[in-house]
Amino acid sequence: MKINWGTGIVIAFGLFMTFILYFVFEVQSNSKYDNDLVVEEYYKHDSHFQDEMARIQNAHDLQQRPTIKYVEDGVEIIFPVKFESDKIKGNILLYRPSNKKFDFNTPIALTKSSLLIPKNKLIKGRWDVNMEWQYDGKKYLSKEVVYVN
Repeated sequence: MKINWGTGIVIAFGLFMTFILYFVFEVQSNSKYDNDLVVEEYYKHDSHFQDEMARIQNAHDLQQRPTIKYVEDGVEIIFPVKFESDKIKGNILLYRPSNKKFDFNTPIALTKSSLLIPKNKLIKGRWDVNMEWQYDGKKYLSKEVVYVN
């Protein structure tokens, strides 16, 4: 059987389509390739975008801002001394971009103007820390990226 160039193109095209279909089915059916949305209900999330920007601006306008950093014991959040610890209320979301199963929230409960999130709750890699808090009725939002070793 002799294969001419037309038959070769059809065979190559068929093999290419088979490869693409195999790849699509593999990615869709295998749980190893998680393709979830970054934020659930993102339309609802985006409707509050202006409020979020105002809270970020409030945090940016502070003379002394809270610091979020990685230390040997975990992630440490330190508020400036001028803030009274008992008046700070809020929530901290630690978001893992690579796998949402590791995301968790923790309420802000300060001891001597600092909060430590222990290392045993964190796995190595990148963490996005979103800290929503309020002080004297004014709302703030601080976002930082922390790398855990």
